[in-house]
Amino acid sequence: LQRDAKGQYLFDLLCHHLNLLEKDYFGIRFVDPDKQRHWLEFTKSVVKQMRAQPPFTMCFRVKFYPTDPAALKEEITRYLVFLQIKRDLYHGRLLCKTSDAALLAAYILQAEIGDYDPGKHPEGYSSKFQFFPKHSEKLERKIAEIHKSELSGQTPATSELNFLRKAQTLETYGVDPHPCKLPCAGGCSGCGNAAFLAFTPFGFVVLQGNKRVHFIKWNEVTKMKFEGKTFYLYVSQKEEKKIVLTYFAPTPEACKHLWKCGIENQAFYK
Repeated sequence: LQRDAKGQYLFDLLCHHLNLLEKDYFGIRFVDPDKQRHWLEFTKSVVKQMRAQPPFTMCFRVKFYPTDPAALKEEITRYLVFLQIKRDLYHGRLLCKTSDAALLAAYILQAEIGDYDPGKHPEGYSSKFQFFPKHSEKLERKIAEIHKSELSGQTPATSELNFLRKAQTLETYGVDPHPCKLPCAGGCSGCGNAAFLAFTPFGFVVLQGNKRVHFIKWNEVTKMKFEGKTFYLYVSQKEEKKIVLTYFAPTPEACKHLWKCGIENQAFYK
């Protein structure tokens, strides 16, 4: 890279290399020396944004998840979104009940190894694949059962498409979590419950443990702002009810990143 090369130059280079035309869903992410995540800004110099010493490590990933991934025009775009969601499943970001998890994993299996073949696939063959952060033998057997009995004859492209169709119905589809704390009864920032905030194609989500505890549609969000470590979400719901939700990020930098992601997501999906 030339010293003055902008983010857009690097992004266009990547898209050209991947033969990717539906670029709008993707971005480049990196982590600074303080472990804070950032999206590469396309209008600024790459070198000036990095703050680390070369070689720079960056990740090409989905930035805005398609509301309907099956409607993407190009197979390469669908495949890249499939890879991203497969990764989300593996990293525990795509939370779902066991039956859905088994079906998603079986689609991955069908896409990667094709039809079940007793000659090639001995007992426990699905355990060689890492679909989730951790899973039981019982779930492994369920995955193999679906793969054997329900998916025979599906091409890799069809299995990937079915995987996307299933994934988009889940509450945590498109979730890229930001750690935060909820205010406690006294309203102070340090002692509230831990939670994760996320922006999805459909709105703003708050997760606690494995559960979605709050969901606000994009058209109900009127404003977002941040001050130091505090993030404010202004919401206008039916019957002229206006509320302000407050969350506390770990650092001012994390809060600014959260706000920026929120603004960009709302602009993209609205």
